[in-house]
Amino acid sequence: MMMTCFDIGGSNIKAATATGPETLHNLGRAATPLLDFDAFAGVIADFVAAGRAADGAPVAISITGVVDPQTGIATVANIPCIDGRNLAGDLSARLGRPVFVANDADCFALAEAHAGAGKGHDVVFGAILGTGVGGGIVVDGRVLRGAGGIAGEWGHGTIVATDVSVKPFHLPHFPCGCGQKGCADTIGGARGMERLHTHLHGVDLPSLAIVEAWMACEATAAQTIDLYVELLAQPLALVVNVVGPDIVPVGGGLGNSAALVERLDVAVRQRILRKLGRSLVVPAQFSVDAGLLGAANLGFSEMTA
Repeated sequence: MMMTCFDIGGSNIKAATATGPETLHNLGRAATPLLDFDAFAGVIADFVAAGRAADGAPVAISITGVVDPQTGIATVANIPCIDGRNLAGDLSARLGRPVFVANDADCFALAEAHAGAGKGHDVVFGAILGTGVGGGIVVDGRVLRGAGGIAGEWGHGTIVATDVSVKPFHLPHFPCGCGQKGCADTIGGARGMERLHTHLHGVDLPSLAIVEAWMACEATAAQTIDLYVELLAQPLALVVNVVGPDIVPVGGGLGNSAALVERLDVAVRQRILRKLGRSLVVPAQFSVDAGLLGAANLGFSEMTA
């Protein structure tokens, strides 16, 4: 069976065909129509035709935003023409074929569980440390969406410590875009690391520059990374205790630093109930096509359920 897969963001739609959960044939990309659903559906239809999918062959989509598994309603703030729609249902009616949709964090976790660092493991928690913090849970090869489609979204909830072992020893709870304060998202992604560095040193630096300076043993960057790891390890350890994953692949821009992920792994394993003599938190194996590969695995796992 061949299906057409899509990785859809606010700027571009990437497309590929998949003949198996690990095999992609890229079809290219197109600009994402933001305000016109007919144009949006038309781009999808054109790629399906270009891939020469058989009649009735499914379409699988990785998308930014949240999809409620009970209602099918998608919440996608950066693509207004699909925000509030039953995207799978509306596209299925247009295309005359099954359509499966999941958010990009879930698809990242699926890609890692089926073909990446989580391959061969029963429970995989995919942690994303990108601009912010996200995640997805895969159990026995299938994504666990949870009520409202928010399972795995560990970035929110007032949990970040204010008393720490690293100078200045006490921190405020930073406000989060979700309306709360003290969420892991406020300190865990790239913007969070930058916020910590500015708070500690009064200097604005991009997150990757902070990591590079830390690798070069620069003292202020080392203090920032020490604080970052301590603050982030606590909520991630809680996730591990609650979910019980066999492995935690880390994706996103900060996941590209193997040294940073290794530091986080050591700190998390010191804080969890299960005692492991091996790495638990590891770099993800996929970055470039994780969305497309995850969409493929979404489609194949749903078709064989």
